[in-house]
Amino acid sequence: MINDTQWNLWEVFVQLKTGKPHEHVGSVHASDKEMALQNARDVYARRDKPVSIWVVPSDNIVATIPQDNEAFFDPADDKVYRHPLFYKIPKGVSVDIH
Repeated sequence: MINDTQWNLWEVFVQLKTGKPHEHVGSVHASDKEMALQNARDVYARRDKPVSIWVVPSDNIVATIPQDNEAFFDPADDKVYRHPLFYKIPKGVSVDIH
């Protein structure tokens, strides 16, 4: 049996300007959330000056898997209630329906 000697993996998200979304920039290893924030700052805030940093334990992130894509991302073509076709659009407003 191999002992894992690495600290927990944390995903790092930074916000470069107030009001903009946080974006994933990479990962750091750390023993706890405070150390994860400090490591994230040291690694990902050297060049840019973010206004906010989020760290999330990697094992708390849940994602879809390619085998489930068709069912999970079911196209909305057959769901007319999802399209704004039942509303009157005021003159001068342009609408782009895909």
